[in-house]
Amino acid sequence: MDEGLSPVGEVNDTWPMVLHRLAGDETVELTADPARVDVAALLGFLSTAAYWGRWRDEEVIRQQVAGAWRVVTAHRNGRMVGFARALSDGVSLAYLADVYVLPEVRGFGIGRALVRLMIDDGPGAEFRWMLHTLDAHSLYRGFGFTDPPDTYMERPGRR
Repeated sequence: MDEGLSPVGEVNDTWPMVLHRLAGDETVELTADPARVDVAALLGFLSTAAYWGRWRDEEVIRQQVAGAWRVVTAHRNGRMVGFARALSDGVSLAYLADVYVLPEVRGFGIGRALVRLMIDDGPGAEFRWMLHTLDAHSLYRGFGFTDPPDTYMERPGRR
């Protein structure tokens, strides 16, 4: 498990995984329950702090969450402090998007735990995963992500 966190709950697709900080009794709860997504908190981060998402408004974010194949959230004292969503065909291919952890709780392994719950401990563990990142290459390399092959092409969005 990640430095600073140890599991105190079971990991599965229905029940949350509760993580304990080793430095104290405070817990961070991770869950794949879409009902736990705090759209206001998501909008607050993505529209102001995320270099990749500032163009989005609340309606766009609601549509993206509703259309996601899977979402994973992290909660501290009832407040959403981390998020990740994925798009997938549900069979062999998935795209990881909008992964973030609020600055005040970074450094405790919450980002790694979000990604692990999303891609390794979830129903897409055997899928081919893709993502884009400007600054988190080391995090994702730890999960087996590599630079794309020469056969990969992409049409950029028009926003």
